[in-house]
Amino acid sequence: MTLVVKISGSELDDAAFVGRFSAAIRVLTEPVIIVHGGGKEISEMQRRMGIEPRYVDGVRITDAESLALVEMVLCGAINKRLTRALIEAGVDALGISGVDRGIVRAQKMEPPSPDIDMGFTGSITAVRAEPLREWLAAGVTPVIAPICLGEGTNYNVNADHVAGAVASALGAERLIFLSNVPGVLSKKGKVIPTLTPDQVETLIAGGTINRGMIPKVRTALAALEMGVKSVVIGGIDAMDGSGTVLKR
Repeated sequence: MTLVVKISGSELDDAAFVGRFSAAIRVLTEPVIIVHGGGKEISEMQRRMGIEPRYVDGVRITDAESLALVEMVLCGAINKRLTRALIEAGVDALGISGVDRGIVRAQKMEPPSPDIDMGFTGSITAVRAEPLREWLAAGVTPVIAPICLGEGTNYNVNADHVAGAVASALGAERLIFLSNVPGVLSKKGKVIPTLTPDQVETLIAGGTINRGMIPKVRTALAALEMGVKSVVIGGIDAMDGSGTVLKR
């Protein structure tokens, strides 16, 4: 039984959280693949460089000026920090990106309207599952930064989308999205325990699900349609079964 865990970038500069996460991964008995984000630190770096972060439906627009910056933050600082913490906790972790061995390929993301240019933000075209299976069989835990291989360039792909595509390609039993919230929240701030596709679209239309939660829930539903058996969105306690469970 394979588990794919996507960890939000909003928590990855918190040493205590990363330590707790690494300890939780260490005691798991099933093979694990980790995909990480890095939006918080990318936005901070963009602002230092005088670039205002821009998003469409919770997905970052990566202009040419930002691409090298995004690669540096995701593949460099964050990936190696997380990989180091996992190794120190006793996990045989391998830090990579979607570019390495052509594991995740992408193309330029189609914009929601003609007046928007997504730049070097990509959408996934293929996942090469064989190397991932080889590493898992050897007891290695891949830690994937969501920079993916394109034609003549790399693309920044939303980490939720990468996690969903990897889980689908491997036929993973479980996909967990770890966030800085305990699950999908109602307008009263309560965790919604379960959601169906129709309920998701209703909550998006009504503004209850918004910003970065939109790609999470839509990716979760797409993963279910492609064979992933269980998808959970929540905080660190989602590793133990709490949070919002999405089902068909």
